[in-house]
Amino acid sequence: MNRITLPTQQIGDFSITAIGDGYASASLDFLTNINQMDAINLQKSAGVNDPTSIHINTYLIRGRGRTILIDTGAGGYNQWGGDLQTNLALTGVMPEDIDTILLTHAHADHIGGLVNTFGEAAFPNAELFIHEHELSFWENENNMIRASKHVQANFLFVKNVFAKYRERIRTFINNDILPGISSVHLPGHTPGHCGYQIETGNSSLIIWGDMVHFPFIQIAHPNVSIAFDQDPILSAQIRNKLLDIVSTEKLLVAGMHLNDLGFAYIEHSGTSYKIFYKV
Repeated sequence: MNRITLPTQQIGDFSITAIGDGYASASLDFLTNINQMDAINLQKSAGVNDPTSIHINTYLIRGRGRTILIDTGAGGYNQWGGDLQTNLALTGVMPEDIDTILLTHAHADHIGGLVNTFGEAAFPNAELFIHEHELSFWENENNMIRASKHVQANFLFVKNVFAKYRERIRTFINNDILPGISSVHLPGHTPGHCGYQIETGNSSLIIWGDMVHFPFIQIAHPNVSIAFDQDPILSAQIRNKLLDIVSTEKLLVAGMHLNDLGFAYIEHSGTSYKIFYKV
């Protein structure tokens, strides 16, 4: 099979590759604390052809004898994404090669790829790691009853997907997940939303999950939240804090909606921040 080069960074012993799953879309009306026209102009000035388009990334980590995925994209749920398996194959990795899946949270555009078109587990040999607060939230029947019909659909989807991995689900609260990989709890988007820090030697990378959905908007204006945030105020607070940390410490970042280049640095720009993609 001919392999193509996907965005990849080497962090010590680990090779990390951004594997695109495709796109979702969301109205800019979903954003708070920004005028819609200002949001559109920010997207267009950054060269985004469709201002409502949201790119979906997953991350493949290889090293120390492991083959790991962070999130699995939407898998075609709600006609979002669905390209993960095709793009994963381009790296020479097959579904049965994945031994570990680390989830940032349980929204459908992050867990949809856990099942195939037949509704069965897409990764037959993988253990599934998820923050304990995240799993308990989505498995709480009272939470589902109180939710809107739209969110209730996600509760049911989570239940059906996780049923395929029930014996292989591992929960965590502490930071250390695997040697060289630790979790970073980033609540607000969901209760157990987290990122993962890969750190070996003098190299470090934070894969920050859904800290932003529209990077050119929310990095320049970190107080802008989106309707998908369960706690928009907390989400904005965490985003501001993390942007300060990664820009001050000059840490390489990655995220599920950072566009197809996958990796970036964040820099202070006056009272705001700017994103610079690493190519």
